[in-house]
Amino acid sequence: MGVSGTRSYRRAIPVVWVAGIATLFLAFFYFLGGWSLSSEADLTLCNGDEPQTLDPAIITGQLEGRIALALFEGLTTRNAQGDIIPGMAESWTRSPDGLTYTFKIRADAKWSNGDPLTAQDFLNSWERALSPETASEYSYQLYYLVNGEAYGTGKLKDFSQVGVKAPDDRTLVVTLWHPTAYFLELTSFQTLCPVHLPTVKKYGKDWTKPGKMVSNGPYVLKEWRLNDYILLEANPYYWRPVPIHRIKVLPTNNPTACFNLFYSHKTDLIMDKGSIPAELVQSIKDKPYFHSEPFGGTAFMRFNVKRKPFDDVRVRKALAMALDKEDIVTKITRAGEKAADTLVPPGNAGYTSPQGLPYNVAEARQLLAEAGYPDGKGFPTVDLLYAKRGTSDNAAAEIQALWKRDLGITSIRLRGQEWKVYLNSMEEIDFDLCLSAWVGDYSDPQTFLDMFVTDGGNNDTGWSDPTYDQMLETSENTADPAKRMQIMHDMEKILVEDEVPIVPIDFLVGVSLYEPGKLGGFEPNFVDDHRWGEFYIPKGNP
Repeated sequence: MGVSGTRSYRRAIPVVWVAGIATLFLAFFYFLGGWSLSSEADLTLCNGDEPQTLDPAIITGQLEGRIALALFEGLTTRNAQGDIIPGMAESWTRSPDGLTYTFKIRADAKWSNGDPLTAQDFLNSWERALSPETASEYSYQLYYLVNGEAYGTGKLKDFSQVGVKAPDDRTLVVTLWHPTAYFLELTSFQTLCPVHLPTVKKYGKDWTKPGKMVSNGPYVLKEWRLNDYILLEANPYYWRPVPIHRIKVLPTNNPTACFNLFYSHKTDLIMDKGSIPAELVQSIKDKPYFHSEPFGGTAFMRFNVKRKPFDDVRVRKALAMALDKEDIVTKITRAGEKAADTLVPPGNAGYTSPQGLPYNVAEARQLLAEAGYPDGKGFPTVDLLYAKRGTSDNAAAEIQALWKRDLGITSIRLRGQEWKVYLNSMEEIDFDLCLSAWVGDYSDPQTFLDMFVTDGGNNDTGWSDPTYDQMLETSENTADPAKRMQIMHDMEKILVEDEVPIVPIDFLVGVSLYEPGKLGGFEPNFVDDHRWGEFYIPKGNP
C-alpha cells in the first residue's frame, strides 16, 4: 500500500548508514549471481514483485497489468498523458443514444506470429473473459454489454445473445445496456484485450510462457527467468514502430536493492514508491531524478465481515475511528500522501465524497465497549494480512501499535506474504484484516464503488448490501450526471460511514525515479497508467 516504517526503526538507523549497508549487500548479491544485469536491454526498470500471471483475463494486480499492456492492446489505448487514443481500432462511431459503438479494426492489425487480427478475435476473447470457467475477477468490466452479466454469471449459455457482434473481419459492433461515458477507457483495459485463442487452446496454462505466447501489443515476451528478469522485445508486426527496442523488467520487492540498482546506473526507472526505501524518501525528494505526483488511488483496509468480531459493525467503526491516519501520512508514508476518510480520491469532476468517519478515540472506545470489548479486553486474536512489498512491514506494525495505544487491543498479529500468495489470500478472503490499495481503472467514481457489489470479483470482504447493489444499478441507468453523482455519493456514505466493510487510509502519491533528459514518455496522469510503448530515449542519450 506504499506506507512504511516504525518510529524506533527510523531513529535507530541513520539514512546514510542504511544506504551504505544496502550497497555492500547489493555488491555481494552481484557476486552470488543474484541478478543478470547484462546490457542487452535499451531500458531497464524495476516493476515490483514477480508477476502472478500475464494472462490479461486473469490479472488483478497493477504490476502485472503494466507488463500485459506492453504485450497486448485493446481497441483503444492511452498516450503518455493518459488520454484515450486509437489502438487496434483505428476509428469508431457511437450511436446518438450512446448505446452502440462500432469499431473499425486496423487493416494492418496482426498478431506477433503474423496472423491477421480480426474483429472475431475480440469477440472470442471477450467470450473467454466472461466465461465462468475462466474465473476472471474483472469479468464485470464486460457486464456493460447487453446480457454480459447474464452470460458471466452462467444464467445465459448462448454467447450470441451478448451485445457484441463481428459482421466482418474489420468491424466490431458493441451494444450496451445503458450509456457508459467511460466505455472507451474500459476498451483500453487489459481484461478487454484480445488473446490468441489457437495458442491458448494449444498450450493451456503454459500459453503465457516465452516461445509460446502470441500477442498483439507493442512488445513480445522474449525471456522470463523467474525471480531474475523479464525481457520484452519490440513486436515486428505491431501497427507502428516503438521507440525503445528492448525493455528488461526486474522483479524485486526489496526497495533497498532496487534503489541501489538505480543509483549505480544498473536500472533506468523505478516505477513505484514501494520500490524505494522509506528512509531515503525525505533525503532524495529534491533530487532531479525524484518525481512525485498525486493520482487516483487510495490505500485502505478490508474487513472480512464473515469472521468474528468483524461481523459486528460497531467493531468495524471502532477500528476505523481509532486509526490515526495523520500519524501514518506524517510519520510513515512521508511522500506527500493525504489522510483519507473516503475511498474515492479527489479529482473526479462533478463528484463530492461524503465526510467519512473522523478520528475520534473516545467514540471508538465506546463502540468497542458496546460490542463487548471494553478497553480491548477479550478482543480475539486476529491477523492483519499485507503484501511484503516495500515498506508494508513497517506500515502494518504502525497500525498494530496505534490500535494498542488507542483501544488497548493487543491481539493483532501481523501476517505478511509474498505478492502472489497475498493476492491469492485476498481473492479467497482468507484473512481477518487486509491492507489493500486501489487505483482507478478509469476516471469516474464508479471504478472505486462498483467493486463492492454483492459477490463482486474485487469485493474481497464478504460484505453484501442489497440497497447498495440497487443504487449502483440505478446510477448506471441515470442519464442526468448530477443525479448520478449524488447516488454514488450516497453509495460511498454507506461504504465508509454506515456499514464500513473498509477503512480508507490515505490517498496515494505516484513516486518514480528516472533521470530527466534520459527518459521521455513517462507523464503523470490520474489513472497512473504508463504505457511502455510510449517511452522513448531523448536524442543525445545512448
